[in-house]
Amino acid sequence: MTASLLQAPRLHRTVLPNGLTVLVLENPVADIVSARLFIRAGSAFETAKDAGIASFLMGLLTKGTEAQSSMDIAETVESVGASLGTDAAADYSIISLKTVSSDFADIFALAADLLRQPSFPEAEIDLEKRLTLQQIRSMQEQPFTVAFNQLRQAMYGDHPYALPGIGTEASVTAFDQDTLRAFHQRHFRPDNLVITIVGRITPEDAIAQVEKNLGDWVAPASLPATPVFPPVTPSGTCTVTTQDTNQAVVMVGYTAAPVKHPAYATLKLLNTYLGNGLSSRLFVELREKRGLAYDVSAFYPTRLGMSQFVTYMGTAPTNAAIALEGLRFEVERLRDTVLSEEELQAAKNKLLGQYALGKQTNAQIAQMLGWYEVLGLGVDFDEQFQEMVTAVTLVDVEAVAQEFFHSPCISLLGPEAVVGPLAAELA
Repeated sequence: MTASLLQAPRLHRTVLPNGLTVLVLENPVADIVSARLFIRAGSAFETAKDAGIASFLMGLLTKGTEAQSSMDIAETVESVGASLGTDAAADYSIISLKTVSSDFADIFALAADLLRQPSFPEAEIDLEKRLTLQQIRSMQEQPFTVAFNQLRQAMYGDHPYALPGIGTEASVTAFDQDTLRAFHQRHFRPDNLVITIVGRITPEDAIAQVEKNLGDWVAPASLPATPVFPPVTPSGTCTVTTQDTNQAVVMVGYTAAPVKHPAYATLKLLNTYLGNGLSSRLFVELREKRGLAYDVSAFYPTRLGMSQFVTYMGTAPTNAAIALEGLRFEVERLRDTVLSEEELQAAKNKLLGQYALGKQTNAQIAQMLGWYEVLGLGVDFDEQFQEMVTAVTLVDVEAVAQEFFHSPCISLLGPEAVVGPLAAELA
């Protein structure tokens, strides 16, 4: 076993003999313990054939084990007022729990059982299929989701990030016990896990609970699976969905840096400057001054592989062409327009302030520490990210804009009479 003390006197990082990584931060202020069990398996590990399997599987983890039914699991959690949930993202999946310290041992033991021994009952699979298929069909009636799905597919092509995290009707319909067990056996293994525990618990007690419940879990001789990321290049394509809607959705997506790229912090800063809040550039220029937008913003997801920098607007159909022009102008002008020192500093203050507010609770801290560790960044990245943001210069902003803000992929949704001619102009 190797252990180290990182960042702060109470933060411990331990690697068990079976490869499982444990991060513990003792915080005795409140009688609460939050934990996250991260698995290095998400939609990035999927193909078109099994798209959505990580999300589907995580939804079934709480529906039964070899020894307990879904009702048994729910009663165990609810009887002590704890919370326990699951989720799947692009680069990882997660079990989350929160409880008072006196109940932590029992709830963590339950979470460990769900992790290791899910039974995937046939009846629960059938129910999860019906619910997931209903959700997929419902999403087809949501203009923003439709526009974003077509943008993502156009930008990523045969990359796994092109796949919808929830899956497709064809892939979800094909899920059965065998496919779920195969995915679980391939990815759910101790050397593919990161566990974070934050709250009123000593590192010794926390590690003891992990060893008691997961220490005997033997890692296979083979190495854990790693995602395959084909290259992603700017395409400059335009995709269109025609719907008889009262508003048009305009999205502009640029290929952007993965989390380990030197441009990551600068792109996070530009995302804050352009699209974060009522004082952001897009909101002020396109909504407040020009009255173009019902909704306007930007997002830049943190990804292990190539990410995307997306700006979008919901607007009146007659304004679709002007909206597209406005979104592109505000982003691409940064390639040759130098921000003022005041604008740069304001964006830094906003980003760092929101970052600090996002790690106040035990749950938020457990999420952040495990997220960084499972992405291969390490717990030091918390401090490094803030230093990287502070160090961004006006020259950095211009260089990163020149590197990434060109050849965008465009997604349009709206009435045929509007988006059809606009797409034809862009062809």
